[in-house]
Amino acid sequence: MTKAEIGKLGEDAVCGYLTSHGYEIAARNYRIKGGEIDIIAVNNEYIAFVEVKTRNPHSLGTGFDAVNERKRGLIIRAASDFCCKNPNQLQPRFDVAQVILDEVRISSIDYISNAYDTTGYKFIF
Repeated sequence: MTKAEIGKLGEDAVCGYLTSHGYEIAARNYRIKGGEIDIIAVNNEYIAFVEVKTRNPHSLGTGFDAVNERKRGLIIRAASDFCCKNPNQLQPRFDVAQVILDEVRISSIDYISNAYDTTGYKFIF
């Protein structure tokens, strides 16, 4: 299985998780030059910009660790672009999901809502 296929499996699983929790998927793999958002999901209150990291059970680092300061900045930049092109009144939120993939079976989804904010970045929502 390629990295892209593994990533898509993880993203599909998180989309299912989000829809089961009352979210509607507004976009997937939203890209701008220098940034990408895996999933953009909305409910009545929030627009959630979700970064998905899929790992095998024996990975040395967690998916959460992989969303470092640089990666957060790129996601925030892409989220700002999305909001400018798609105005809304929802509160933006930045979430991170870690999916553990054991061979071809999803063994767990760990989800952190509001994992980080825009403090220290030059973007306003």
